[in-house]
Amino acid sequence: MAVTAPPSGGPGFGALLKAYLAPQAPRVAVLAAFLFAGIALQLIGPLVLKRFIDNAAPGPDALPMTTLWGLAGVYIAAALLTQGAQIGTAWFSEQVGWTATNRLRRDLAGHCLGLDLTFHNARTPGELIERIDGDVTALATFFSQFVLQILGSVLLVAGILLLIALHDWRIGAAMTLFAVAAALAISRTTQIGAPRWAAERQARSDMSGFLEERLGGLDDIRANGGGAHVMRRHAMLSDVLGLAGRRAGRMGLAINTAVNGLYTLGLGITLIGGVILFQRHEASLGTVYLFVQYTGMLAMPLAQIGMQLQQFQSAGAGLGRIRELQAITSRIAGGPGVAWRAASPGVEFRHVTFAYEGRAAALKDVSFALAPGQTLGLLGRTGSGKSTLIRLLFRLYEVNEGAILIDGQDVRAATLEQLRARIGVVTQEVQLFEASVRDNITLFDPAIADGRILEVLEDIGLGPWLRRLPAGLDSDLTAGGLSAGEAQLLAFARVFLRDPALVVLDEASSRLDPATDRLIERAMDKLLNPDPGRPPRTAIIIAHKLATVRRAHRILILDHGRAVESGDRASLAADPQSHFAGLLRSGLETVLQ
Repeated sequence: MAVTAPPSGGPGFGALLKAYLAPQAPRVAVLAAFLFAGIALQLIGPLVLKRFIDNAAPGPDALPMTTLWGLAGVYIAAALLTQGAQIGTAWFSEQVGWTATNRLRRDLAGHCLGLDLTFHNARTPGELIERIDGDVTALATFFSQFVLQILGSVLLVAGILLLIALHDWRIGAAMTLFAVAAALAISRTTQIGAPRWAAERQARSDMSGFLEERLGGLDDIRANGGGAHVMRRHAMLSDVLGLAGRRAGRMGLAINTAVNGLYTLGLGITLIGGVILFQRHEASLGTVYLFVQYTGMLAMPLAQIGMQLQQFQSAGAGLGRIRELQAITSRIAGGPGVAWRAASPGVEFRHVTFAYEGRAAALKDVSFALAPGQTLGLLGRTGSGKSTLIRLLFRLYEVNEGAILIDGQDVRAATLEQLRARIGVVTQEVQLFEASVRDNITLFDPAIADGRILEVLEDIGLGPWLRRLPAGLDSDLTAGGLSAGEAQLLAFARVFLRDPALVVLDEASSRLDPATDRLIERAMDKLLNPDPGRPPRTAIIIAHKLATVRRAHRILILDHGRAVESGDRASLAADPQSHFAGLLRSGLETVLQ
């Protein structure tokens, strides 16, 4: 069962910056150089124009034309270099941002894959996609620009105010007070908007989860006339998302309006002060221009601060959800590791009891022992606990009581990788991926040689199918590209390549035509009884029909989570009082003989 810690338990912004930007220190340094160079160049331009204006008119202080041409050249060069610095800033910020967020996506995906099934059962794949991709995307600007842009904007504002004060301390003091008031107003506005950004992120996540689940069940929805209900639910979630988006958008508009209003106010203050000083002959025309130009430049960093704080709030909402996700831990942890002894291990369940969270017990005091090399036929109605038993064997869930032993050792002593490498499984529903045939068979393991793959495919009867494909192992494979029988055989190929000591077959031959069923039976025989000189594999066969367990040495019958019968198949078949014999008398005994 997954345990959720308080969101505060996860890493904060500072920890994320350290974890994901520190490995990119050279890029971050170049990004900072471009950013700060752009700030310096922006401050130079108005100074050059001030001198040009003050000394361009005829008079005793007029500069030679060559000097004026030089000033014009300096201004043009500064403007071009400013554009170059901005391009460099944008380039490296994207590089840093995408590298950091992709690493975070990878870490979050790995974290989710390591959580137990209780966590995944409580959340839809669409919700997790939004958590791993959508929330991380909201952090992209934070990673690439936030700290540097905030720092750069503050430095630009400080530089502007300093240069204004150096020309006239009164205008400098007025603009400093204005800048402080503007910063406080913007900060307060963004604080009010924080809950609205969090609500918008949650609404988007809910919508993604809903769409993923409904699109996945589209055939059933259409076949059973559920379209109207789905559309009503979609409309409800759309209304929630629309309302949350509008509320968050209004806060963004409020921030922009505040910045523009403050800019207009600041420009008016500067114009009035500049005109008064000019009329008193306390400031030249170039100085008045300098005041106006620098005041106009103040709008950009203040708007930048406002925008970054706005994105910070959106990123903060995403970060809170990321921290919540990272704080979830799995109760299933691997052990220190064991040394397996037998090539075909025995399996034992000792008084195993298990209940899914919030539900009645799915298994109740189940015990049985399977000797090395033997096959267990697992029977029971739907919901009797067969699949639960297998999930506990793989440690997808943890037993509440009792113990499970493989090769005489508690499965909790093995590492999870070690345990799951020991067991192979073939299920009814075979998961195919949008990838090549090779990747689907090897499950993306490049260490498996093509020669071994071709050998296995030929051995289990998929050779003719492979030869019909245009690019062989490199052919793209989609979910609809295989029949049910071919998909089952592909699942057998996966197990053959892993060569496990213990195999689980979950009704692997159900719902197939007779010809394909014979291929499955042949593959099953080869899997359970490898080449001469090697002992038979230990196996558990989950069956919904008795014919499937004709090769079983032992039988276990489950009913409502309890083991109602367990023993040697031949002995149970010969005992007229056994449950198994009762099943045989239902008319299928000739199939088993």
